[in-house]
Amino acid sequence: MLPFALTIFTGAFLLFLVQPLIGKYILPWFGGTPGVWTTCMLFFQLVLLAGYAYAHFLSRWLKPRGQAVVHLALLLVSLAVLPIIPTEAWKPKPGDAPITHILLLLGATIGLPYFVVSTTGPLMQAWFARLNPDQSPYRLYALSNIGSLLALLAYPFLIEPRFSRKLQALSWGWGLIAYVAFASWCVWLVWRRGVAEEIPAGGTAPEEAPVEAPSLRQKFLWLALPACASALLLATTNKLTQDVAVIPFLWILPLGLYLLTFILSFDANQWYWRPLFLPAAVGCFGWLIYVLQNINDVGIGWQVPAFCLTMFVACMVCHGELYALKPHPRWLTSFYLMISLGGAIGGFLVAVVAPHVFKSYAELAWSCGAGAVLTWLVCLPDWRAPNFQWWRFHAWMAGSLVAMAVCLAFYIQSKERDNVVEATRNFYGAMSVLEYGKETPGSRYLLLQHGRITHGFQLTDPDQRRRITSYYGEQSGVALAIRNFPRPQKRIGVVGLGTGTTAAFGEKGDYVRIYEINEEVRRIATSRFTFVNDTIGVGGKVDIIMGDARLSMEREEPQRFDVLALDAFSSDAIPVHLLTKEAVAIYGKHLAPDGVLAVHISNRYLDLEPVVENVAKEFGYQRLSISDGDGERDWWIYSSTWVLLSKNKELMTLIASRTESAKSEASAKLVPLWTDDYVSLWPIMSW
Repeated sequence: MLPFALTIFTGAFLLFLVQPLIGKYILPWFGGTPGVWTTCMLFFQLVLLAGYAYAHFLSRWLKPRGQAVVHLALLLVSLAVLPIIPTEAWKPKPGDAPITHILLLLGATIGLPYFVVSTTGPLMQAWFARLNPDQSPYRLYALSNIGSLLALLAYPFLIEPRFSRKLQALSWGWGLIAYVAFASWCVWLVWRRGVAEEIPAGGTAPEEAPVEAPSLRQKFLWLALPACASALLLATTNKLTQDVAVIPFLWILPLGLYLLTFILSFDANQWYWRPLFLPAAVGCFGWLIYVLQNINDVGIGWQVPAFCLTMFVACMVCHGELYALKPHPRWLTSFYLMISLGGAIGGFLVAVVAPHVFKSYAELAWSCGAGAVLTWLVCLPDWRAPNFQWWRFHAWMAGSLVAMAVCLAFYIQSKERDNVVEATRNFYGAMSVLEYGKETPGSRYLLLQHGRITHGFQLTDPDQRRRITSYYGEQSGVALAIRNFPRPQKRIGVVGLGTGTTAAFGEKGDYVRIYEINEEVRRIATSRFTFVNDTIGVGGKVDIIMGDARLSMEREEPQRFDVLALDAFSSDAIPVHLLTKEAVAIYGKHLAPDGVLAVHISNRYLDLEPVVENVAKEFGYQRLSISDGDGERDWWIYSSTWVLLSKNKELMTLIASRTESAKSEASAKLVPLWTDDYVSLWPIMSW
């Protein structure tokens, strides 16, 4: 038992340790969008499927000693690709399809080792079942999930804060070597102790009694239940990261709960009880509906539990019913293969299909609805069973209630608004253009939303189109920096296009250079809004540079910006890779010696001021925090918080004298300096 337990535990630990590690490596290359993690998860699920298929066909078509030889060779070959560190050559270029590029990158970097490790669970359990026919192999599956969960918990709390990404990658390589050693031990046991060579791997020993093959309905549920759970996992992760930040912890929390449902369900029958979990699912969906209805009024302390607990209960139902449908050990590899295929299908639907089918994040509601329908299908035969019991009827009714609750949630999420002019979605998120004020003269305007957050709007009457709106009013930090900069013809840089409002600061002779990663945002900003074209019309020059801002600036010669505005948001989340020490060093290369870096930190969940304060100290910048949320404002101006960084003491003194909201006092929060290797959101979260 020991060698199999060590191999399975180590393999599972490595499988789930590498996921946040490699995701963190490539996240800054693709704009820090939630789509990066979703695509990574799709890759891991596809490779896991390939590993399970390998284990299945190896055990079905080769005799035990043949299996041992083939697998030992594959184990040794996997060591040849270490270390698993993506090279600079894999950084994307403008125009690269992000999903395809990420899949190719991961395949070349981590593909073979991940494939080898992914074969661990089903293959080792199949070997264990042959060598120990009197013991259940399903406890080893629970052990596998425990190893996975421990890896996920260890990463954000023990590994990420203490070790650099390079050291993490090298350590993972040493872990792979240990795994190969343990797996070779199992190979040796299979070879030495031997299972009769004359019995084919997928055959039946003469003394074995016939075993009924799984039904078509059973195989369908093996596929559909894990597909639903996988889709719920990724849809929940998308929702959390879209609104807060794309960081390993918010990847790990839902994934950890997802694995916990596997552990509880596959450890023993007593953890999953229909009469408890089905009514609990109804209650969780009701709570989720309430949160969705009041999403702008409830904090992250309500949202995270609502989404995560709902996902946990729903996945517990899926995996609990899945374990109840487990087959005889003879069909073990087929069972795991179908589970893996279902997980890959769920990941594919969320990562690839959903952005093309839905204009909003409706996959969460659809996944919940699918889970309710599947639960109903599982419970329905109990209604007709001769040994029917009251709790089974209760379970059937609860499943129906879940279906109705989910339908209501979907209705709330997807209800169309009459003022929507355009809705679109791609790898970088869901966007919509809305029109308001048609009934009031002089008040008509178009508004851009990314997710549920306003990313700017424009008054559409011809005599008001150039008016600065939303977060960029004359008393905002960025406006004060641009308006008070002494040079008559200014060079203005902007990270994040939005509606193009910042381009409206450009006057005749000014140069505005805007960095934008999302082609859909560029299209909307230049076709639905006129800020960019109007600035060109008055004699300013505007260039829109497509691609991730950091990567673009790394490749460019110094631009000598007088003002560089950092205004990149993904819904309400600021990509954290844009606020690290390394990122600010890149911005500094492109600033004029007397230039100003203006950082937009308006946010409902994160207090980013101490983060910016740290990089100001690191690079010797003067700092001014300007919040224009107090006092009377025109209706077209939103409250905002900007932090200005500059080595131009005279200009900073002048700006401070032009507003009553400027402050330079140090924050009371103690936050470590953010780097590409280390980011922590715990100290700055607003719960």
